[in-house]
Amino acid sequence: MFLLRIFRLVGILLAVSFATFSMVSLLPGDTVDSVLGANASQADRLQARHDLHLDQALPIRYGHWLADAVQGDLGRSYRTRQPVVEALGQRVGVTLELVLLSQFLALALAVPMAVLSAIRPGSWFDRLFNGAQLAMLATPGFLVALALFTVFSVKLGWFATAGFVPFSDSPFGNVKSLLLPSIALALEQVAMYSRVLRADLITTLDENYIWTARAKGLTNSQIVRRHALRPSSLGLVTLAGVTMGRMIGGTVLVEYIFALPGLGRFTIDAINNRDFIALQGAVVVLTVGFVVVNMFVDVLHRVLDPRIRIA
Repeated sequence: MFLLRIFRLVGILLAVSFATFSMVSLLPGDTVDSVLGANASQADRLQARHDLHLDQALPIRYGHWLADAVQGDLGRSYRTRQPVVEALGQRVGVTLELVLLSQFLALALAVPMAVLSAIRPGSWFDRLFNGAQLAMLATPGFLVALALFTVFSVKLGWFATAGFVPFSDSPFGNVKSLLLPSIALALEQVAMYSRVLRADLITTLDENYIWTARAKGLTNSQIVRRHALRPSSLGLVTLAGVTMGRMIGGTVLVEYIFALPGLGRFTIDAINNRDFIALQGAVVVLTVGFVVVNMFVDVLHRVLDPRIRIA
């Protein structure tokens, strides 16, 4: 089973990386213009095209890149001449921190909302939560980010208008620099997570073993904590895993608004500059992140529900 997953990962990486190579080559413009500028001499342009292997066929260029990539060398950026591995290493941590903090905030809000709504469906706070969740789903994340940026950074001045503070420099400053963008990303997830968990909890709370627990005199909080929450979490875990994998490359607008040097912003810059090698490295990291997160979700399913392990 583990070897099958590894082979599947390798197949996905090969397919995605080659597709990226093919699609980027169709973008308008000339990579040499991005490297040398439009006023470069013809001799310099020909030399640059040879140095960048742009005079070779697409499959040959991809083969050269793949041979280096399996040795841990993702090449150098056309524009900055910085090794892509080094550039990605400087940015992946920012995006991972942003995604993890936003997921923590989303789950910290969604789980209590779902539990309260499931215990008393149709109550006033269930209707209140439902309305708030619909509003969260209807509001685009970038609009929330702009609103938070305008109010708390520009108007009130409570947060810096730009920049990222590494955790090693200041743990408090690090969390503060990521708090607003994390909230912007988390709000939509709160609505989705809460609605999925609420529906599963309502179904679980109507099971026979739950009624037996009630007959034994257990309170609602004890029933949810001991018997209902764990088997009802499979849908939430699946959704959170897919969402987290998607968010690793889906933080572009939020990173731009808050000027965070993350992976999403790096990817867009590589596309705009037709920097094939930088873009290829970013896509590989995004693909690996998505697949690894989903493999972790599969493992977590077996922990939450022993019947999956037995099957």
